[in-house]
Amino acid sequence: MAAEGKTMDALSQFELKPVLGILGDSIGFTQSNAHMLLVVGLITGLMMWGTRHRAVVPGRLQAMAEMSYEFIYGLVKGQVGQEGRRFFPFVFSLFMFILFGNLLGLFPYAFTFTSHIVVTFALAAIVFVVITAVALLIHGKHFFSYFFPEGAPKALAPLIIPIEVISYLSRPVSLAVRLFANMVAGHVMLKVFATFVVLIGGSAGALGLLGATLPLAVNVALVGFEILVAFLQAYVFAILTSIYLHDAVHLH
Repeated sequence: MAAEGKTMDALSQFELKPVLGILGDSIGFTQSNAHMLLVVGLITGLMMWGTRHRAVVPGRLQAMAEMSYEFIYGLVKGQVGQEGRRFFPFVFSLFMFILFGNLLGLFPYAFTFTSHIVVTFALAAIVFVVITAVALLIHGKHFFSYFFPEGAPKALAPLIIPIEVISYLSRPVSLAVRLFANMVAGHVMLKVFATFVVLIGGSAGALGLLGATLPLAVNVALVGFEILVAFLQAYVFAILTSIYLHDAVHLH
């Protein structure tokens, strides 16, 4: 898309740029790293500031902190069982980090670090390593029976085992790509329709302003939709992590 000799690229919003001047350039500290630290600070502030009074009638921050805690605690306990309580801090941290990262990226001039596959894959790889380590610690060598279900015909082992191994190894890939693709697609759509608003609105006076109302309305609707997607993607990541933990704890 071009307007008045200027090209507007919907993908430029995902470019990494060093911050903190020379220091950021020398150590490769980008706006993605800065937003990650900001998200960690916001989450820490919410949980510490929101629960400092522990009032019987909670305020807004306390209510938000308690709702987040209870929501993920119920999710983990429901998926993994009583054994899942020990994994609650891990799943809660993942959920809040992804949720705040997704929502923060919707603010003007903010950066969505979950739109980078290297970030989402790193999170997925952490989940993969944790569930594998949990399964090995709990079950030892018996963990490998996961790849050949009990009672299956031994003649089918050459077929079943490779399928199960590939399915197991695809977990981090599906986790990473799902989150990355949804964040990228949503922000590209927002940028495209925002560009339409600018181009049409500045093209033909009053007629252009009238024509820009449609893409503006679509963009407003997309913002609301992206808020929903931000929550859903964090929820999906958390619930799939809980399901994988269930498999690691109970095998089948």
